[in-house]
Order: sequence, then C-alpha cells, then structure tokens
Amino acid sequence: MRFIFTILFAACLYLQCRPQSFLSVDTIGLGSTSDNIYNKALFSDSLSSSFCIVIKKEVKGHKHLHHSEQVMVIEGEGSMVLGDKILNIKKGDVIFIPKNTVHSVKNTGIVPLKVLSVQAPFFDGKDRMFVEGK
Repeated sequence: MRFIFTILFAACLYLQCRPQSFLSVDTIGLGSTSDNIYNKALFSDSLSSSFCIVIKKEVKGHKHLHHSEQVMVIEGEGSMVLGDKILNIKKGDVIFIPKNTVHSVKNTGIVPLKVLSVQAPFFDGKDRMFVEGK
C-alpha cells in the first residue's frame, strides 16, 4: 500500500511541476493597469520564446540584433513600421520581422492591440536596440 501511495504522490508532483504547454490568451491583459504595454511571457526554451503583448498606445521603434520575430495579431488594429514599409495590421495578420529590421507599431483602434510574438532564438531582451525618431 505504501508503494502505491508513493507512486501516486510522485505522479501528482510530476504533473504539477511539468512546464505548462497550453493556455488561452483571451484573458491576458484584462484588468491591466498599464497605461501602454502589458507583456506576458508564455513559453520558451533555448530555441525560441513566445509572448502575448497588449498595446494600448504604441511600441517605439527598435530592432533586435540577434534574433527574428514573428507577430500574429490576435485582436485590434494598428499601423506598423517594418523597415521602410508602413503596414496596416488587423486581427489575423501575421508579420515576419527579420533580425536587424527596425519596427514599431501604433494602436489605431478602439480596443488594445493584442499580439502573439514568437522570437528565435531565445529572447532575453538584451539585444533590443531602440531607434530614435522611428
């Protein structure tokens, strides 16, 4: 009996300590008191990182020196500068941002702009370089 209890206890610990691999982004950012950006880290390993980012106003111009980024618009609409292009983005759009490409976004809608950002390799924020006037 003690052996069975030990096995069940170990299984419960394993299931509770396992990294989460599923969640819903529907409620991310609700109730945020941020006046501009709310950022929630979702998943990561050594190869990539993903975030849900809620933008009330804008993300200033910046680039990433060592990684690329893919952005999918989950909710809202905005105007994105991507290199020398200006894109009108909306729910369902997917944007690829190569490394060293200056990009920024302004929310142009009524609701906050919510995006899923997947960055590779792993993103720790150290290679983000803000660019004046972009």
